[in-house]
Amino acid sequence: MAGLGASISEADLDHLNIEEYLTAESIHEAPKKLQLSDLLNISPTLTEAAGAIIDDSFTRCFKSNYQEPWNWNIYLFPLWCLGVMIRYGFLFPLRVAILAVGWIVFFAAFLPVRYFWTENKKWKRKIERTLVEMMCGVFVASWTGVVKYHGPRPSMRPQQVFVANHTSMIDFIILEQMTAFAVIMQKHPGWVGFIQKTILESVGCIWFNRTEAKDREVVTRKLREHTQGADNNPLLIFPEGTCVNNQYTVMFKKGAFELGCAVCPVAIKYNKIFVDAFWNSKIQSFTMHLVRLMTSWAVVCDVWYLEPQYLRPGETPIEFAERVRDMIATRAGLKKVPWDGYLKYFRPSPKLTERKQQIFAESVLQRLEK
Repeated sequence: MAGLGASISEADLDHLNIEEYLTAESIHEAPKKLQLSDLLNISPTLTEAAGAIIDDSFTRCFKSNYQEPWNWNIYLFPLWCLGVMIRYGFLFPLRVAILAVGWIVFFAAFLPVRYFWTENKKWKRKIERTLVEMMCGVFVASWTGVVKYHGPRPSMRPQQVFVANHTSMIDFIILEQMTAFAVIMQKHPGWVGFIQKTILESVGCIWFNRTEAKDREVVTRKLREHTQGADNNPLLIFPEGTCVNNQYTVMFKKGAFELGCAVCPVAIKYNKIFVDAFWNSKIQSFTMHLVRLMTSWAVVCDVWYLEPQYLRPGETPIEFAERVRDMIATRAGLKKVPWDGYLKYFRPSPKLTERKQQIFAESVLQRLEK
């Protein structure tokens, strides 16, 4: 009883206005004796609320998965130290040298073609595509990338778009070394932005800024124009709109599924045996992300090119997107969650929050009326 009295006192201090939630008749009714069934009826709601506060399914999508240390005894610690010396003292300098030589060779060949080649534009585009694929291959080699591709290699033809789950910006590099895709990508500052403007535009990439509403209309128009061109590079879109930690998949944006063309799903799955390839852009720059990959033993990855899909009669673009997401999640072994990835950057609107509160209040009132 002392504990109950303390709880009542604490509740009084909160000054809850109960008239806003209960009808006048229910307030004047004689208090009912609390039954065990009442607690059991509300326990699922309380359990769900507590779970959402402690570890909700949205936050789990963007958490880095750190492996537990294995160098915990006197036998393993010397081996771990030896591994650190090899990775940082030998592999990392070697990989930096490979990357530096690759950039020198690339720019020596790319810049003259890009800015001084004026004849035969078809051959110009082909050489640029080959050089971009080569440079992406150098990037993969700098991580000792072990990538296994499953399914037929993408071909250049109109009326098709490729969609893939998204873990890091290296997804684009891994796919680009096999086929020169034109990708839809967020604008980035620094050296990544420099590469976007000077190099990746040569393969037809399209940039957007998620904070600019007017960019959406421009990007949609460019997407439709790109899919109509027979000589354009295959179009690649990451419909999640943000990097997810390769254990979950968030909602797909419907833009790629409203183009009226074939949608070719691509499933990407990283093996965390040597390194977690997830890029958490909120706590780590892309440069440090690359350094982390280059100081690991290897980046192990599987890529599946799945069967093209088409919009079925009576199917909405949202349903089409969910069907393709099911295929990718099943093939890559990912868990589906019903969240919009943009919530990682923007708070939900007040209307959405109020609607959720209203639904919860109605459910509580229904239980009280029973």
